[in-house]
Amino acid sequence: MYGDPALPPDFVSLPYVNQDAPKGGVIAAGEVGSFDSLNPYIQKGRVPWQLRFLGSESLMGRNWDEPFSLYGLLAESIEVGPNREWAEFTLRDGAKFSDGSPVTIDDVMWSYETLGTQGHGRYRGLWGKIDKMEKTGPNKVKFTFNVEDRELALIVGMRPILKKAQWDGVDFEQSRLDLLPITSAPYVIEDYEAGRYVSLKRNPEYWGKDLPFRRGTMNFDEIRMEFFGDETAMFEAFKGGVLNSNREFNVEKWQTQYGFPAVSAGEVVKSEIPHARPSGIIGLAMNTRRELFQDWRVRDALIHAFNFEYINETLTGSQQPRITSYFSNSVLGMQDGPATGKVKELLDPFKDDLLPGALDGYTLPVSDGSERNRKNLRKALALMEEAGYTVQDGVMKDQNGTPFTFEILMRKGNAEHERIADTYQQALKRMSIDVSINSIDSAQYKERTVEYDFDMTFYWRGVSLSPGNEQHNYWGSNGVETQGTRNWMGINSPAVDAMITSILTSTTRDDFIASTRALDRVLTSGRYVIPFYTYTNGRLAHAKELQFPERIPVYGDWITWQSDVWWWEEK
Repeated sequence: MYGDPALPPDFVSLPYVNQDAPKGGVIAAGEVGSFDSLNPYIQKGRVPWQLRFLGSESLMGRNWDEPFSLYGLLAESIEVGPNREWAEFTLRDGAKFSDGSPVTIDDVMWSYETLGTQGHGRYRGLWGKIDKMEKTGPNKVKFTFNVEDRELALIVGMRPILKKAQWDGVDFEQSRLDLLPITSAPYVIEDYEAGRYVSLKRNPEYWGKDLPFRRGTMNFDEIRMEFFGDETAMFEAFKGGVLNSNREFNVEKWQTQYGFPAVSAGEVVKSEIPHARPSGIIGLAMNTRRELFQDWRVRDALIHAFNFEYINETLTGSQQPRITSYFSNSVLGMQDGPATGKVKELLDPFKDDLLPGALDGYTLPVSDGSERNRKNLRKALALMEEAGYTVQDGVMKDQNGTPFTFEILMRKGNAEHERIADTYQQALKRMSIDVSINSIDSAQYKERTVEYDFDMTFYWRGVSLSPGNEQHNYWGSNGVETQGTRNWMGINSPAVDAMITSILTSTTRDDFIASTRALDRVLTSGRYVIPFYTYTNGRLAHAKELQFPERIPVYGDWITWQSDVWWWEEK
């Protein structure tokens, strides 16, 4: 994205892989929830999230040891215009689908158009920025863009490539289990049972196994995903040996509940994998499409009422730091105190519309750690009064006597998040606010969040060291009305849109960092989400035979999300 790629044209492997990793073995991990589709490329249906990464290939692939650099995968080369106003790819000879048929430029062009017009919302934004797609040779395709956006030359290389002929006469947008997408990826779906498990097997005839980009990766014979109704059932399955890998988010549970016999015997080991990526945002999102949450003072009051220090001590022994901004834990995060320099210059044109804290500095409220949280609750009550709400006859009401009440929507199965919501509910009762908690199954939860049909809900959005076009999907104003975006909060801010544009048009790393820090200030001071704690280490318990490389890439524990660089080795 900025400067030159770290690896030379003749690199032999990605820098963090074990080039000599043996092939074989099975990795079996669990998920809470269910699925009713195996097509990750469309809006409809519940799909195992891993299929989006394991089930297809793109023209280029990512090196997780750089903020954002791509290398050839299906494409053997890329050429770009002097200002990245176009990108032309040359397809590799010998690239094949899992059925043995060749990957062609027609397959590439069909995939881009179909995903851009009928696919999941994550693919459609790019298609609208392509002015022209043309076949420029037997194995060449050129994309010309209609906007100034340096990132498009990278994003255009990252779309999944599907087999055109498979979808002739088939409704691409229909969710289904009986049509498994044919792709060029190293793994194919071998077996599944709806809502229970999916098994992927390594294709022994995989076309790209000798590519430098693939050397030392995709080592397991089988990747198995098992699905459970809740976290308790999944953890018991891991303890019983049904699963051989389990990612743990709760540090207290990590320290107190991983002493079962397989750990004591050394059959299961505990690995902590650090990372240097931003915190992202994890917490309770307030839907500002609801009139109830449109006043920032109300949102600020609800943040004050959330007793983070007490919750963190109760659930983690205060061992996990709080998220302080959307890009905290990285160089991209906003800095303490008033905005200065380029950041201030970017925000000044919007100063009349920015909320308190954006320019002069913002920090989250801190409690004394006691359950009562009296100081912050007093502040919260004062903020509610400023917004026109007072306690009348023991109930928080507006000036017309209408009670201030809302629902916290939760997805069933996560006991930790439910405990947080319960504790928060009790705190709000002390403010005379009646809040209901509604835990629903994953299908209902997806439907309601896609349609933004909630007051407050749990929200988790990871961000990278190279934020770009996806930021529009996360918090751009287009998502206020367009369903299916990640802008669950309904953020409608000209300053946010402008800072995203500034990120996309930055030509130097300094300008890029300043633009991201400015965006971080607007988002954080907007008080849209009540932040939880961040995860500075990935915690993974796994069978002793499951191995990972000694060198950890900059994105660190992201390698625990994907099964591309681990391997099985008998001990």
